[in-house]
Amino acid sequence: MPDSLAAFRGTTRQELAYLGREHLKHNLQQSDRDTLNSAASKLATHTAVGSVVGIGLGIWLGLRVRRMRMNIFNTFKVMERPTHVQFASGRLEPVPDLSPLLRPTILSDMVMFTLFAAGGLFMGGETGLITGVYSARRTIGKDPESKERIQRAFEKLRAEMLRRQADALDGGQSVSEKAAEIF
Repeated sequence: MPDSLAAFRGTTRQELAYLGREHLKHNLQQSDRDTLNSAASKLATHTAVGSVVGIGLGIWLGLRVRRMRMNIFNTFKVMERPTHVQFASGRLEPVPDLSPLLRPTILSDMVMFTLFAAGGLFMGGETGLITGVYSARRTIGKDPESKERIQRAFEKLRAEMLRRQADALDGGQSVSEKAAEIF
């Protein structure tokens, strides 16, 4: 059960982080590691700034919507409303006053601000992620030789990760041991 949620898979994440650090040490030059660190910091900065700007824009939009809702409510509150409806037969029916039900409340404002801020966080964070990836890609792509070394190191890391995952699925048995079991 604990491995079903990504947040609880600490050992796998730690193993992969250790494996990545080892590959960075052995397969890349110092300038390549500096380039990767610079690209990673650009990505993190773009994502953080995008998230903060998105939250700010969400709250600002929430304030505008709240002001508009209050203006509409006040406009309808001031207007003269009918109190009775007269039918063709001459019967009079009272019309209930719905203005207390239409008034914006603190709870509705809290829900609205939460939703607008969450939407702004999502939109801003994703936009920041896209611009950060573009910026990081440009940083890595400046030097073609360094880019080639980084790609080779990433391919080696990926192959090593896949080997470890395959070993974990096989239960740690080698191919010859599995063949001996079958035959």
